Amino acid sequence: QVQLVESGGGLVQAGGSLRLSCAASGRTFSIRMMGWFRQAPGKEREFVTAISWSSGRTYYTDSKKGRFTISRDSAKNTVYLQMNSLKPEDTALYYCAARDADSDTRIWYQYPYWGQGTQVTVSS
Repeated sequence: QVQLVESGGGLVQAGGSLRLSCAASGRTFSIRMMGWFRQAPGKEREFVTAISWSSGRTYYTDSKKGRFTISRDSAKNTVYLQMNSLKPEDTALYYCAARDADSDTRIWYQYPYWGQGTQVTVSS
């Protein structure tokens, strides 16, 4: 099993920045891809970005590219999400996820491991 713990969420004004962290533990050697999803109240869980653990290749949706940046620290088994120019519509519960296959997938149920989520609230 893989355990994921997110941190770094909070309240920020529009235009501000936040950096989320996700620390993995347990069977981390099985991780091939880690990603971030988010879910706002009344909405479906939405893919934000993902990174290949071995190659570092990154994947974004067009709407996030340029404002959000995913990175990893393999030595610390940690992935980060740097979010800049935040907007009120970015308000959501942000989840870290991991899977044991290295392929471009943005479907949440193809990630078997999840953190508990960290709340991001952007005020206008």
